[in-house]
Parts: sequence; structure tokens; C-alpha cells
Amino acid sequence: MTAIVLQARLDSSRLPGKALLLLGGKPVILRVMEALNEIPADLRILACSEDSVSAFSPLAGEAGFNIFAGPKDDVLERFCRVIRCHSINRIIRATGDNPFVFTDAAAALNAEAMALNACYSVYSGIPVGSGVESVRASSLHRAGNEASLYYDREHVCPYLYAHPELFQLHRPLAPLRWQNSGIRLTIDTQEDYERAQILYAALKDEPLQHHGTTIIKVYKNIFTGK
Repeated sequence: MTAIVLQARLDSSRLPGKALLLLGGKPVILRVMEALNEIPADLRILACSEDSVSAFSPLAGEAGFNIFAGPKDDVLERFCRVIRCHSINRIIRATGDNPFVFTDAAAALNAEAMALNACYSVYSGIPVGSGVESVRASSLHRAGNEASLYYDREHVCPYLYAHPELFQLHRPLAPLRWQNSGIRLTIDTQEDYERAQILYAALKDEPLQHHGTTIIKVYKNIFTGK
């Protein structure tokens, strides 16, 4: 079973409450889930901190996601608890500040990861905030048992890619159509949010608005004039 697991929390030091800021009339976190619904998976879970459940539950229900509450700062443990609660073989890990995730690239990456049975997979060279990680559940569970550094537990996957001697890594340069590391699509600051509002408004009538090629094209037209 493959599960999309979206991690999210309410508090943010740089942009407080960003998950609930409106993007095209709906909360950012709901827009993220709408995009992730285009990626093939057997199960979809919003894995949040305990203090976010009441705010996120109705939005998860609207998007067709299950909700799961776990530790706020030990996000690796939060993911491991999700694995233990469901018969999951592979996780597609996404984060709640990325409403412009490239759904076509995510599907392609996960297909590659499954074919290789890779422990950890990610594309390089794509815009900041456009990607996901594909992780073998057993590998993530091992990381949960072995990782001791705060950074490794807060950010979920660093223990895996810091130990290539333990885990099979697949970190290829993305196909050319998705490459553009100079573009920033994540929402982490007020400037990011204002740019996201402009981009989302321009994408809303695009039939493939969550495809990487479409997002790059529209972004360039708006912000670089190319």
C-alpha cells in the first residue's frame, strides 16, 4: 500500500498561521491536499501535531484525507506512528506549505522508486516547494529507531540520505521539463504568500494547473516575462 502523508502544523515563526491563510478563497492546506489528490495512492493522510487537529479535521474531511495526530517536534515519530497504524509499504511525503507541488513529477518519481525498491527517492533540480519524497516504510521505521539528533527527527528524512551505506538512495536530476531550481514555490514568508496568490489566480483556469510544466510556464510568464 502506498500512502500520501502530508505533514502540517499551525504555528510558523516566519508566517504565523500560514496553513489557514486563504489561497483562491480556500485555506492553503486545503489547496495542498487538492493538488495531492491528483497523485495515485491507496491512502491519504494529513499527519499534524496534536494542537492542530481541531483546525485541520474539517479540511481533511473535505479533501478526502484521513487525519492523524502525533508529536509536534518529533515528526519522524509522527510518521512512524502512521506506518504502525496502517499497512503501508511506501510513503509519498509532502509538506503543508507547498500548494504548487508538481503532481506529474511526483507520480513519476514514485513509480521510479517503486521499480527500484529504493529506500529514499527525490528529484533534484526542481523548484523549491514543488517536490515530494518517496520513502520505503520499513526504511523510515528503521530511521525512527536509530536517529537521535533533533534535526533528523524534526525533518523526517535526513537520517536516510545521510547514511547511504545503510539505505538505497535514488536522487536523480529531474527530467528537463521539470528543472528550474531558480523558481521558489513554497510558502514560508509574506513575500512567498503574496507571490503564491498571484500565481494561483493565474493557474486557476489552466486544465493541468498542478502539472510542473504548466506551473513553470505560467510562473515565467508572470514573474520573468519569458
